Amino acid sequence: MTASVEASVVDDPADAEGDAKSAARAARRAERVRLFVQPALVLVLVVVTLVYALTRDLTATQAATINVATISQRVLEHVLITFVVTALVVLIAVPLGIILTRNGYRRLAPVFIGIANIGQAAPAVGLLVLLFLATGSTGFWVGVLPIAFYSLLPVLRNTMLGFQQVDASYIDAARGQGMSGSGILWRIEFPLAVPYILAGLRTSLVLAVGTATLSFLVGAGGLGVLIDTGYKLNQPLILVVGAVLAVALALLVDWLGALAEAFLGPKGLR
Repeated sequence: MTASVEASVVDDPADAEGDAKSAARAARRAERVRLFVQPALVLVLVVVTLVYALTRDLTATQAATINVATISQRVLEHVLITFVVTALVVLIAVPLGIILTRNGYRRLAPVFIGIANIGQAAPAVGLLVLLFLATGSTGFWVGVLPIAFYSLLPVLRNTMLGFQQVDASYIDAARGQGMSGSGILWRIEFPLAVPYILAGLRTSLVLAVGTATLSFLVGAGGLGVLIDTGYKLNQPLILVVGAVLAVALALLVDWLGALAEAFLGPKGLR
C-alpha cells in the first residue's frame, strides 16, 4: 500500500502538467473557433436587421432615419470617434506607461494611475456633461476627449504591467552583450510587453465603442443618435436598428482586438 501511495504521489506532478497542457490546448481551440464564429455572428446580425428594416413599409418618420445614407453616416461617425479615441489613448498611455517604469519616475506611478482611475470610475455621461459645462460648447472633440479619458486606464496599467513583467535576466544578458539602454527598451522590453499592451488596448476599444453611443449628448453624432431618436419618437424599429448596430460594432472591434493579440505579439509568445 505504501508503494502505491508513493507512486501516486510521484505521478501527480506529471498528471497535473498533462492536465494543464490539455486545458491550454482546449483554450486555444476555443479561441480559434471564436475567431471564426464571432465575425460570422456580427455579419448575420447586421444583415438580418438591415434587410428587415430597409425592406418593410416605413412611415415617413421611420423613412427619414432608416435609410442607407443616414445609417452609413451614423456608423462612420461612430467609427471615427472610436478611431480618434484609440489613437489618443495609445499616444498618451503607452509612452506614459513606459516612462513610469523607468528609474526615477516609478514614484510618480501611483499619481497617474490614480488620475486614470478617476476617469474609469466616473460615469462617462458625467464626464461628457462636465466638459460641456466647462467649455460651453458641443461637437466632435467635446465627445471624444471625455471618452479618451474614460478609456485610458486599461492601456496605461497594462503597459506598465508588461514592462514590469520582463525578466530581469533578459535585461542583464542584453547589457552583458553591450546593448544600449534604448536598444534594450525597443528590442527586448517592448516586444515582450506587446501582448499586455494589446490586451489593454482591446479593453479600451470596447469601452470606447460602448461609450461613444453617449456622444450624441454633446452633438458629436454616432449611433446613439439613432437610439435617442427611436426612444424620443417612440419608434421601436429605429431604436432596435441603432442598438443592434452598436452591439455589432462592439463585437467587431473586440474580434479585431483578439486578432491583434493572436498575430501581432512576439512569435515565441503566441
